[in-house]
Amino acid sequence: MGAVGADPAVGAVTADPAVEAAGADPVVEAAGAVTAGPAVGAVTDGPAAGAVGAAVRAEPFGVRADGSPVAAEPDAPTAGTPPTVRDPGAASTREAAAPDRSGARAPAHRAAFTGGDQVRPATGAPTAAARRGGAPGRGAADPGPSGQLPGAAPRTGAHPDTADLADLAGGGLARRATADPLFRLVAYALEAAHGRPPAAVWSAPYAFRLGSPGLVAAAGWPTAAAAAPRDDGLVRLSSLGHPADSCDLPLTLSGPLPDAPAWAVRPYTVLRALARAGYGRGGTDLHVQGSLTGAAGLATAEPADCAVALAVTDVHAAPGERPDRVFLAQLLAGALPEGDDGLRRAVFHARPGRALLLGARPRRRRYVAFDPAASGARLVLMAVRGEAADHPRELARAVSCARRAGALSAWQPGRRPGRSLLVLLPETRLAAVRSAVAEDFRGRDRPVPRFLNIAVAGAARREE
Repeated sequence: MGAVGADPAVGAVTADPAVEAAGADPVVEAAGAVTAGPAVGAVTDGPAAGAVGAAVRAEPFGVRADGSPVAAEPDAPTAGTPPTVRDPGAASTREAAAPDRSGARAPAHRAAFTGGDQVRPATGAPTAAARRGGAPGRGAADPGPSGQLPGAAPRTGAHPDTADLADLAGGGLARRATADPLFRLVAYALEAAHGRPPAAVWSAPYAFRLGSPGLVAAAGWPTAAAAAPRDDGLVRLSSLGHPADSCDLPLTLSGPLPDAPAWAVRPYTVLRALARAGYGRGGTDLHVQGSLTGAAGLATAEPADCAVALAVTDVHAAPGERPDRVFLAQLLAGALPEGDDGLRRAVFHARPGRALLLGARPRRRRYVAFDPAASGARLVLMAVRGEAADHPRELARAVSCARRAGALSAWQPGRRPGRSLLVLLPETRLAAVRSAVAEDFRGRDRPVPRFLNIAVAGAARREE
């Protein structure tokens, strides 16, 4: 098979006219196709490496690096504390006018997987924007990164009564028939668990790495967090994924973590880090829920971290101010160093139909066109089942079948090998690829891998 560098699914790096004057650096140092990096090759490590590992090795992924300038946002100060940015409540002209680039219909949440047993996410159907292939993207209600100085006085005093909170955007979601079912459920679940509606609900997309090094993007599947402020120093955590493990914990800024269910340790760590920065020292009611489980093969921790950070910062910020996403990414990297900072940056800054090029300057963002649906291609996540020790061998076998049936390339969605691979294939070969993989696994009495359609989506946003 020849190189797929000419595949228009991933276009040339382009410059954004609105920010050309910012003095953006070139996207890469050399021309030529960006080839799949070690992340793809790592899949062959393990028992299957000698037998069918060659089938997993992806060909050039098709991101053309012609040295043209990239879409970069103007520089902002990176030393010291981030600046205060007032949120006018509407997207910038450039963001509001940007067309939806993905062109793909995001799959319904209720039918996430095909092939073999069905594993269904907790709830919901995609938002209207997701059905256009660009959610959970940046909307008019969330123009993007902004906020106040870390350590600025958070909203204090007695929290509003239930009637007042119900008038806020977060509280109204539970009773809004036209809202996305996932966000309605999260808003209702917080009220049911803690006796008060949320002051804000935020969605954060699952994120993934591309086969080319340094590129990340967001998927059109969200994690949601609903939050309401407190003033008694108590943290109350709940999740529909852990219905018997809700907990009330004292918020401490240092020292050993309080005794908590395993699932709650990570969000509590985020809450503690935010409190040390001046957000939410009075406490928070919080409910977190994802639309996918770990069985899908995408990282679940990073989008949850981001959703929690955005929701909690939002409800404890001064009126009219929104969270500074660059600052929050740095805060999460310090509080949870074992996480994937690249995926967090995708959650915070992704754009529909674009891949984010990671760089050393987080306030100058560069994007590469990555729009499989625009050229008649499909991006699917293929996750194997069974024992973890068998995953490398089974993934290699599945990709070998997929490549013979017409798939173009495959790579790992994260930094480390796991149970899944992302597969790029022509849309006309989708049924043939699924059938080939299913027949091979059934013929060996093995569980058929799951397939999940992926739309290249936008960043985390506040749900109104």
